[in-house]
Amino acid sequence: MHFSVKGEYAVKAIFDLASQPLGAPVKIADIAKRQQIPQKFLELILANLKQAGFVESKRGAEGGYLLAQPPDSITVGSVLRFVDGRQNDKARDRRPVDSPFGELWARVECAISRELDSVTFAAMCRDWAEKKTKFVPNWEI
Repeated sequence: MHFSVKGEYAVKAIFDLASQPLGAPVKIADIAKRQQIPQKFLELILANLKQAGFVESKRGAEGGYLLAQPPDSITVGSVLRFVDGRQNDKARDRRPVDSPFGELWARVECAISRELDSVTFAAMCRDWAEKKTKFVPNWEI
């Protein structure tokens, strides 16, 4: 499975929105800064994610983007498949059918897809929050 920069940024943007308080719109500039995504590129990505029903937008001074679905119902695989789906089809088309590795690559791709489809953004947020609280630097000498 091929992951484009656009796919990586889309996953980061959804993760950022999932990390915020439920129902609180987030400004594009804030997401771009936290996730280190060029703001203009992020605007295009969020517009595409909105069309797909992953996010919604609120207008006005207190507006921004928020998740259109609960974070436990959005998987990393579904976002990547939406953003990079056509690119993955092109990559598959370039593989020789009579290659001795064809079946192996198909199994690897299937395993990657299964893993990405098993990870929700809610789970990622929980795991990340837990990981950040467990790490306590020891400054003793």
